[in-house]
Amino acid sequence: MKPATAAKKLGVYLEATPAEFQEGPISRDDLNALQTDPPTWLRDLRRDGPHPRQVVAAKLRVSIGGLTRAGLTDALTTAEIEAIKAEDPDWLRREQETQAEFRKETERLKSVRPRS
Repeated sequence: MKPATAAKKLGVYLEATPAEFQEGPISRDDLNALQTDPPTWLRDLRRDGPHPRQVVAAKLRVSIGGLTRAGLTDALTTAEIEAIKAEDPDWLRREQETQAEFRKETERLKSVRPRS
């Protein structure tokens, strides 16, 4: 698979991975090995970042669209994410509420859908 696909499956920001990871295809066996026994660089990336947008959104409990509305378009480190949480800006609370309402509505729709 392409390095970008492998990075997405691993939940890491491709541009922060080592050059040898970025340069060639990643086999399923290689991906499984990285998931099973992550090397130091992968553990460090997962812990400290920079994190891809989908991970940033999950850590902040907002949608990717919410990040965009807030003007956050780049990858962020764990420290930057924690600083945003500590600051607790209005946009973050608003986007978290929106995301919570969306999840609640999704669950409600699942419960009323007829099963086929």
